[in-house]
This record gives sequence, structure tokens and C-alpha cells, in this order.
Amino acid sequence: MSTAYLSHPDCHRHDMGPGHPECPQRLDAIEDWLIASGIGETLVRLAAPRVDLADVERAHTHGYVAELAEVLQACASSGNSHSMDPDTVANPHTWAAALRAAGAAVEATRLVLDGRHENAFCAVRPPGHHATRDQTMGFCFFNNVAVAARYALDVRGLKRVAVVDFDVHHGNGTEDIIAGDERVLMVSIFQHPLYPYNGAVPKGENMINVPVPAYTKGLEVRELVEAMWMPALERFRPEMLFISAGFDAHRDDDLGQLGLLEADYEWLTLRIMEVAKRHAKGRIVSCLEGGYHLGALARSVGVHLRALSGA
Repeated sequence: MSTAYLSHPDCHRHDMGPGHPECPQRLDAIEDWLIASGIGETLVRLAAPRVDLADVERAHTHGYVAELAEVLQACASSGNSHSMDPDTVANPHTWAAALRAAGAAVEATRLVLDGRHENAFCAVRPPGHHATRDQTMGFCFFNNVAVAARYALDVRGLKRVAVVDFDVHHGNGTEDIIAGDERVLMVSIFQHPLYPYNGAVPKGENMINVPVPAYTKGLEVRELVEAMWMPALERFRPEMLFISAGFDAHRDDDLGQLGLLEADYEWLTLRIMEVAKRHAKGRIVSCLEGGYHLGALARSVGVHLRALSGA
């Protein structure tokens, strides 16, 4: 088993300002933990390429991509920052970072489908699962996982893929893009009510949304996953799985109020891997989403990667 680890310095240069929780130090914390734990030595490290905008437009509208390119390229040229919404800010490096983040997801998909690696993790930012077909929101510009899933379907010819989202926030952007697409099953669990304050009612029959109240702990999450996710995934028999890997449901993370621990993220990863082994030749691409307590994020990514790599 080999696990590809895709990242790029451009993802570190995207910065939404002092005090913003989605900060460059998130990638530093992960890297420090990988070195200290030795897990990094088990991974195949690769530089994320820039995405082809034709691949982005499989998930986003042409008009949105063109408008975003204009705004972000203007930031790059002027050296100024620009507020996309109250939570989401572009700086002069955001365009390059967004291209690398989506590019990592597509490249990881290509590598896994080509049999170069059994699975892959994209240590990238900005995250993606709140970006809808035509709107930035929630720290997100391009929906990295949705772009990759559509690449697998539309370019590589897969017939069924699953998206698994365990971020504390509902992946409303991914749902907006893939709801009603019978080739995709999305299963998610998230705190509700919490930003973006939707998801309790799924937008399509291909969505298994599992909203849980604040202070739900890991054992309860595991029971819900077994009852709600696993039967749907078994029936669907995905040929590849994509993970929106948010680690902000951790007990120590202040952006949510759930009670997951590192052992719960390891368990979730192993259960997803079991589905992948039965139906998808082990093929998984995981993309970093949330996780804002630096220590909890680093440790949680560490167990996620240890499971994926079999280290």
C-alpha cells in the first residue's frame, strides 16, 4: 500500500488576515507532526500542480470561474486583499493557492486511478466543501472534492463515486453541486444547527445527511455512521471514494461543539477503507477541509494518514 501526500508552498501563502482560524499555520502544524511522529517517512510526497480550469468547470459554472479568476488575479496584480464575504478573504496569493488545492485533488485522483498509489491525501488550503456552483463562502473558493469527483466521472469514466464528509460543518457546497447526480452518493455527519445552517433536509435522494446536536460524542457518531452511512455505501458500491476530511469536530476545536477524538478519526478512516477495499480496489482521495485547533488538527491528520498508509 502506498499513500501519496500532495501539497504545495502556494497553499501556505494564502492568508486571510491576523486571527483568522483558517491560517497558514494549519499546514505547519501538520508537517511538524508528520516529522515528529515519523509518519511522513511512509508517504510519497508530491507537489500539487495547478488545476486545468476546464476541470474546475465540471463542478462550477463558467461565469463563476471567470469572475473569480478576475477578482483573484486583480489581487495578485495589485498586491491588495479582497473580502469575498464576511468570512472569506483573498490575498495576492489566493489564486495560486486555489489552483493548487483543486489541482492536488485532480492529480491525486489521476494517480490513484492509474494505480500509482492506492490512496492519497491532499494537504491543501483553501478548503472547498462550502463553495457552491457559483459562490464562495465559508473560507472556500473552489470545491476541491467536487472537482475531483466530477473528473473521475466525466473524464475517467467511473460510473459511481462516493463523497464522505465528516467536517463539523455541513458540506453545503458539495451538496449544491452533486445533489441529484445519481452517479454520486454523498454521506455526511455534521453539527446542526451550526454554520451554514442547512443540511437537515437533503437536496437530493443521493444525499445521506446526518445532522447531530452540539456535544455529541464519538461513540454516538460511530453508531450513526454504522446505521446511516454503511448500509447506503454498501448498496451503492462506489468505484472510488472521496473524503472531505474536516477535523473540526474534535473535542478541542472551538469552531464546533462536538466531541470526537483522534481514535474516532482513525475508526472513521478504517471504516471508509473497508468499503473502498470491497468495492473500489481501495481507491480513496482525501482532501483537508476544516480543523482549527492546531494540536488537535495535527494529531487527527496523523492518525488519518497512519490508517490510510498502513503505517
